[in-house]
Amino acid sequence: MHSIFPGLIRLLPLAALAVAQAAFAQGAKSYPDKPVRVVVGYSPGGLPDTIARVIGQKLSERWGQQFVVENKPGANGILGAEFVAKAAPDGYTLLMTDNSTHAINPFLYSKLPYDADRDLIPVSLTARAPLFLAVHSSVKANSFQELVALVKASPGKYSYGSSGIGSTHHLCMEYLKSSLNLQITHVPYKGTGQSVPALVGGQVPMVFSGYPTLASHAKDGRVKLLAINSLKRSELAPDVPAIAETIPGFDFAPTFGLFAPNGTPRDIIVKIGADVAQVVKLPDVVERTKSLGIDPLGVSGDEWAKLLKSDAERYAKAVKISGARVD
Repeated sequence: MHSIFPGLIRLLPLAALAVAQAAFAQGAKSYPDKPVRVVVGYSPGGLPDTIARVIGQKLSERWGQQFVVENKPGANGILGAEFVAKAAPDGYTLLMTDNSTHAINPFLYSKLPYDADRDLIPVSLTARAPLFLAVHSSVKANSFQELVALVKASPGKYSYGSSGIGSTHHLCMEYLKSSLNLQITHVPYKGTGQSVPALVGGQVPMVFSGYPTLASHAKDGRVKLLAINSLKRSELAPDVPAIAETIPGFDFAPTFGLFAPNGTPRDIIVKIGADVAQVVKLPDVVERTKSLGIDPLGVSGDEWAKLLKSDAERYAKAVKISGARVD
């Protein structure tokens, strides 16, 4: 009897591991078998919220389970990120956010309630949405180069509106100012819901914002689109040059995607990422997102993790240039 028990005891951990692995595999195969909650760290109507709802509708149809979007806005997406970071790692609580969670907040805040690299695992780089540099119709510049010349001729005369201190809009403009040695005063607002009306009303002469918030005003001639902050031009406005044509490598187009709490089974993360990759290629999804100035991507979480590292390097420089700090 004594000779049997040591061997049996040694086998027990292996048996438990095998059972756990089998359970994980079965879990991924049956996932999801209940509604999936997707937390958005921003207000309804913004790009992360819009992307979550467009993709969520299709995933609900594919999975036969509800994809429930829950908004938890506040502190540049931090409240939503903290909530998901502390959620059960079972694949039923996900985070839809932009790259600020990993690439901006760690450099902007002295202390965060989550560890971006440790607590949240990239699941899918779902989409990218470039920002357009728009000026009020009264600004005597009809091209990006003319705007640069105008600002240089009158240092400090012009201002720009942003979605708030530390927002992509703010950091993008500060990096642009530093690269071209421009003096433009920053006027922070609480989101594009305030900054774009301020532009249209003439309170500020220029802003960076997404295509959907600017398109109708540009069509009516109230604002002019002079540049885009992605590496390449947009299909929606092919005549508008990319800033990268003037500043090589300039790319501050926000990216959006899904994260899961650390510890979520790998099989479930891969399944979600693969399904999102298929969903974003559906013709009606492509048509809907493109009309909103959103480029659907569906890149795997592993690839997004690499891109987030390069984003972090670029945004760390922008934060340093801006002098922005939130304690």
